[in-house]
Amino acid sequence: MSCMTHSCLVALAILFLWRVEEMAEACSCSPAHPQQAFCNSDVVIRAKVVGMQEVDSGNDVYGNPIKRLRFDVKQMKMFKGPTQDIDAIYTAPSSAMCGVTLDTDGKKEYLITGKLEVDGTMHVTLCDFMEQWETLTAMQRKSLTERYETGCDCRITRCTSIPCMISSPAECLWTDWVIEKTVNGEQAKHYACIKRSDDSCAWYRGSAPPRKDFLDIEDP
Repeated sequence: MSCMTHSCLVALAILFLWRVEEMAEACSCSPAHPQQAFCNSDVVIRAKVVGMQEVDSGNDVYGNPIKRLRFDVKQMKMFKGPTQDIDAIYTAPSSAMCGVTLDTDGKKEYLITGKLEVDGTMHVTLCDFMEQWETLTAMQRKSLTERYETGCDCRITRCTSIPCMISSPAECLWTDWVIEKTVNGEQAKHYACIKRSDDSCAWYRGSAPPRKDFLDIEDP
């Protein structure tokens, strides 16, 4: 084998290993209904982002500094979270590490969900639910205070292919993907999965408080 051929094979091997490592580090998330995002989050706020800076966040096992992005925010309203206002959110420095990108000019309002760390700071990733406030439907906004929390004991099961079914009465079948080929369909935009009086769960749509015996997919 010539030196040139050997060098090419070594270069290809290094490139392959680099690509494997890059793919292994890529961020991967399972889509979540807005209600699931609300229930699974420690903090849910409406806020404007007014600044950003890269900060150190300790060291890794090799002693190298760990970088994070700090977004300074102006909280407009807290729907779920601690007693104190959130003035900053933290995220990884790249999308490959599930870091988020937000406009920092303070003009856009966001709905931001995330986790509360042990030091009281809020951490967000691409797997969390973040949308511009103006793009949310009236039902989604109302559900942040009156719907989603009442259904946190329910389970929303995403249907990815036909046939699909629930495994218990305490589940709601989320069919946006198979029907509309998007996870941001009618059920995501306009429905909440609410617990009934018999502890079963069903989709509910409407501005009035649901009756205890409301029917599945009710639309007043």
